Amino acid sequence: MDQIDISPQRAWKILQSTPEAVLIDVRTEPEWLFVGVPDPEGLGKTLLRICWQIYPAMERNPRFVEQLREAGVQEDQTLLLICRSGIRSKAAALLLREQGFAASFNIEGGFEGNLDEKKQRGIGGWKSTGLPWRQS
Repeated sequence: MDQIDISPQRAWKILQSTPEAVLIDVRTEPEWLFVGVPDPEGLGKTLLRICWQIYPAMERNPRFVEQLREAGVQEDQTLLLICRSGIRSKAAALLLREQGFAASFNIEGGFEGNLDEKKQRGIGGWKSTGLPWRQS
């Protein structure tokens, strides 16, 4: 289980085939409200929202792992983490692996994807690959 980065499509397949898999959005509340969120409800799943960084200071959330546990997340579950572009969610997945959550994965490209030639997001992310999402 050395690989930590997975594509949005692979994450969706894991959500479809692994009943205990959890999709965790680690962005901030303003991002959830104004940009939108992944929508796994069609699979009978709920998106778990736990900030990796606290807005507006953007300091790391010291209660991140504790909040996951409070939400009922178990160490033996498959955790799929997403942020805007895959940087924060990768840091969160690495920390979770260190804390005993061995099946923690980062969704490459995040929710919005990488920058294109016009410096706009939309390459390879959850939204741009056509996976379900909704505005908050």
